[in-house]
Amino acid sequence: MPTRIEQLSRPKPNLLKFPDRRSVYWLDELPTRSKNSTTAFELTPRLELLTQSKQLSHFTEESRRSPEWMVSAAALKACPSERVCSLALPRIPADGWQPERPLLTTLSVAVKTAKPSARIDQLAQPKRAKTLLMYCSVDSSAHAISVPITPSSRILQLASPKQVHAQHSLARPVSWPVPDNVLKAVVSERLQILARPKTRQALFEGYDPYRVSPAARAATASPRLLELSLPLPRKCKGQ
Repeated sequence: MPTRIEQLSRPKPNLLKFPDRRSVYWLDELPTRSKNSTTAFELTPRLELLTQSKQLSHFTEESRRSPEWMVSAAALKACPSERVCSLALPRIPADGWQPERPLLTTLSVAVKTAKPSARIDQLAQPKRAKTLLMYCSVDSSAHAISVPITPSSRILQLASPKQVHAQHSLARPVSWPVPDNVLKAVVSERLQILARPKTRQALFEGYDPYRVSPAARAATASPRLLELSLPLPRKCKGQ
């Protein structure tokens, strides 16, 4: 009898190798039958009716067989009325309509040979922005201002950098050197007692977090605590 490990080590059977196994997905054609297959395909009358192609209705009229339409003799001899002739005319543009100008307009000879006046040359000059600096950063000799500007004492005071406070201390380095007396220090018994964490029993060991110590029961509140324990006056008006 095989053990449990031997049963788990066996591969799963390949269920797709059996041709008589039906698929849950749509198939274009039925799978071929094998000699060892025991499955028989039988359709109900309803399924056979649904597999038939849809028949055309007897009210359906056949469309024209040729793209060329035969023009009747009456249409060939018809004469259009004045209204039909007026509607067949193309739409006339509105009054004042002008065609679009070309992208590149041609300049006339007079425009090419024209000479600007002194006023036009003056208006064509770029506008210079006013600056408060004594000299321009690009060319100090060319853009020097004739009238020197002397700043006031208040501007000089605001232009001075902010001074560091007298009690300002720089950031301490990451690595602090430990002095020798600290390295050679010996811890006393009192410090060892204070360094120990406070032991507290767990709830399942009998610890009661709601128990009040005798010292807290005999304590006397100070006047400040009594003042803080009183409710707000606005909440005591209705009582």
